[in-house]
Amino acid sequence: MADEPEEPETEENDAPEAESEGGETEGGEEKQDAKKSKLRLSPKKIAILAVPLLLLLGVGVYFAYGYFMPAGSAVAEAGPQKPKVYYNLPEMVVNLSSREKRAQYLKLKVSLEAPDQKVLDALNPIMPRVMDMFQLYLRELRSSDLEGSAGIYRLKEELLRRVNLEIHPHRVSRVLFNEIIVQ
Repeated sequence: MADEPEEPETEENDAPEAESEGGETEGGEEKQDAKKSKLRLSPKKIAILAVPLLLLLGVGVYFAYGYFMPAGSAVAEAGPQKPKVYYNLPEMVVNLSSREKRAQYLKLKVSLEAPDQKVLDALNPIMPRVMDMFQLYLRELRSSDLEGSAGIYRLKEELLRRVNLEIHPHRVSRVLFNEIIVQ
C-alpha cells in the first residue's frame, strides 16, 4: 500500500475540462460565489428588515378587519349595553381665588354620568354634601388653574374624585361639563 505511487489529483489539473454551462471555469465560479456571498443577507439584516414589515402587515390586517367588519357586529357579540343615566346638577356660580382687586367668577353646569339608576338613587340623599364639596373646591381655584384643556381635564378629574368619595361604594363614571364660563 505504501509502495503504490500516488496519483496526482486531476480536478485541479483538469481546469479546462471543468467548464460550466455558461462557459466559465472554476475560477469564474469563485467570482460568482463571491458575488452571491455579498448578496446574501445575514440573520441580523433579515431581522432588521422583517420586523418593520411584520408590523406593517399587522397594522394593515387590523385596519382591514375593522374596515370590512360589519358595523354592529362588535356590539352584537358583547350583548346589549345598558344605557347610561345622567344627573344634572344645579348651576353653580362661585368667585375664584384671586390676589387682584378685580373679582373673577366661574359659572359651571355639570352632569354626572352613572352606569345605572342605583348610583343616582344613592346620590340623591347626599347631594347637599356633594354640592358643598364642589363649591369649596371651586372657590380655591384661580383662573390660571382653568386655562387650557389640561386645566379643564384636571377640574373634571378632581370633581369626579370628590363625588366618588362621597357615594362610595357606588361610582359615577364621568363628570360632563355642560357650560363653563370664567369672567
